[in-house]
Amino acid sequence: MRRPLIAGNWKMYKLPSEAGDWLTELLASLPRNGRAEVLINVPATHLAAMVRALGDGPVALGGQDLSAHDEGAYTGEISGAMLRDAGASFVIVGHSERRAYHREGDELVNVKLLAARRHGLVPILCVGETEAQRDAGDAEAVVLRQLERGLAGLELSEGTGLVVAYEPVWAIGTGRTATAEDAQQMSATVRNALEGLLPRHADEVRILYGGSMKPANAGELLAQPDIDGGLIGGASLDVTDLVTIVRAA
Repeated sequence: MRRPLIAGNWKMYKLPSEAGDWLTELLASLPRNGRAEVLINVPATHLAAMVRALGDGPVALGGQDLSAHDEGAYTGEISGAMLRDAGASFVIVGHSERRAYHREGDELVNVKLLAARRHGLVPILCVGETEAQRDAGDAEAVVLRQLERGLAGLELSEGTGLVVAYEPVWAIGTGRTATAEDAQQMSATVRNALEGLLPRHADEVRILYGGSMKPANAGELLAQPDIDGGLIGGASLDVTDLVTIVRAA
């Protein structure tokens, strides 16, 4: 039985000076003995303040990206070791915004994913098709290619060492809507592919939906058999919205 994972992604919002108080408010609002695991992926600058506020609280912290390199003369980069030492246990890899705005391809995403595993971080591998790719009938081929290339060379001793997030890029900020059935169909496609790529761990890998999960649609999405949680952007910035989604899991 896979434990649901509600993973917030703050992107480039909030200041480090706001992060600790926000997390304290979240901890006071979360349901006791809730079913879902709660994770907040934040800019690396925020981790220290959030670790102080967290104490031994039931929330995991993660980074939003990491360097492919372990160390060296790479100005501006943040290594997996740095994230781990700062208090992160997860890291997002290959987010659609990194792929689009920073031209990150599957090869670089793969190297980053392996770097995350070297440093004991659980990578959240993001896959998803654009509007043009979906309209051309290439949605499944694109997602499966990203998945296969992203996981190349990965060895797992247990399924908890990997999370996959499906991002329907075509339904984010375009005015088009992905239904729960759309999300489930692609999540099932990913699950079937994992059976071949990681046959011993496919049933353990959690698949998140990363297409604007909100309080209004969380219940329907999380009820799908192959959707194990959400990678949540805007709604994760608001304590009330995030707690509502956690309760729906």
